[in-house]
Amino acid sequence: MGITVPAWWARRSLRLRLTAAAALIIAVALVGAACLLVVWLRMSLITGLDQTALQRAQVIAANVDNGSLARTLPASGDGDTAVQVIGARGAVLSSSANLAGKRALFDFAPTSSGTPQAHSVHGLPLNGDGTWRAVALAAGSSRSPVTVYVAVPTAAVKHNLAQLTVGLAIAVPSAVAVLTGVVWLLTGRALRPVEALRAQTAEITACDLGRRLDVPPADDALGRLARTLNDLLARLDVSTQRQRQFVADAAHELRSPLSSLHTQLEVAVRHPGSADWRARGPALIEESERLSRLVDNLVGLARLDARPRLRKRPVDLEEIVFHEVSHARRRTALVIDQRAVSAARVNGDGDALGRVVCNLLDNAIRYAVERIEVSLCVHDGSAGLVVADDGPGIPEADRSRVFDRFTRLDGARARDTGGSGLGLAIVHDVVAAHGGHIRIEDNAPGARIVVSIPATDL
Repeated sequence: MGITVPAWWARRSLRLRLTAAAALIIAVALVGAACLLVVWLRMSLITGLDQTALQRAQVIAANVDNGSLARTLPASGDGDTAVQVIGARGAVLSSSANLAGKRALFDFAPTSSGTPQAHSVHGLPLNGDGTWRAVALAAGSSRSPVTVYVAVPTAAVKHNLAQLTVGLAIAVPSAVAVLTGVVWLLTGRALRPVEALRAQTAEITACDLGRRLDVPPADDALGRLARTLNDLLARLDVSTQRQRQFVADAAHELRSPLSSLHTQLEVAVRHPGSADWRARGPALIEESERLSRLVDNLVGLARLDARPRLRKRPVDLEEIVFHEVSHARRRTALVIDQRAVSAARVNGDGDALGRVVCNLLDNAIRYAVERIEVSLCVHDGSAGLVVADDGPGIPEADRSRVFDRFTRLDGARARDTGGSGLGLAIVHDVVAAHGGHIRIEDNAPGARIVVSIPATDL
């Protein structure tokens, strides 16, 4: 039909597969145990017959040695034991009543030493053509040796084994069926909490990520699964809230420059005679540049959130610093000192690292008073980039949250600085993606932003 057995089997329910596997194991185990039982019982019964025949032969051999051997031996047990005492020339000297007048029926020699070994013989003219277990024991003197043969039938063994086999043929399938039913019930009971977790998970929607699953009291795999799912829901909740906050903040940040541009353009269109484009041009350009920087930062954060693979390769970080410093000097009249920049090579994405240096310089330009100092060196296997300004600095209590998105400190909330609160957030995420870390220190006055990234050999 085009569907393989494994594929068909894989679509069955877990409960059915577990029960079927358990039933197969139980059936194999019980059938194997039944076979071993039958084999062991047969060997035990045959051994018992051999011992019975040997004991009877020893009694008769003792009578031969004592000279009290009768022509016809009395019956023993159920009277179905076959006995013949055969002389050296093959003549029957004595026999049991059921073999009276019969020729010699046994031809194997007795064991010369040790315990006599029993033989299976067939075709005795007694009770049909059944199988007998016979032993041979040497007796008499060296001048007149004789051999005592004693055989006992195995019909009782076959009968007992047949009864046992019939009983096992009925008991084993019944036991397999009962145990399979028990496994089915226990598996259903064990999987019931899993179904409860599934049902609770199915009820959770994207608008209701604050809900959590009920954790079973037992500290087992199911409990760990529930806790793991709750941790996943918590992370999804945080990520969703962060995304919603990001969208709201982005919309708020975009609204201001767009509204300003729209207002100025609307006034110019409605009153073309009073519009002084030379006076309005710089303001419009500033708003458009601010809007462009904001869009660039939003695109950069979106790419970082998507977690693409960085195109890492060995790059000379000092070249990136020199390039970005030269561009920054075109945007400001502040002094940017780069004399402390030395060679440093890292394994990273050149474009992303360029954005890091650019954002750090933009941040310093925004708050510096007169001077910005940039340094770069390699120490203890890490490339340390420092951008320091002589501005108002950053309070110690706020140094961790300035790396959050759309974060502005109290002294920097005015829109005239042109900041969007995204620059340092991008720096933090890019540095973390390169296996580095970032921290803020005092510059007395101002702030020092220190970036450390693992360095490679030059």
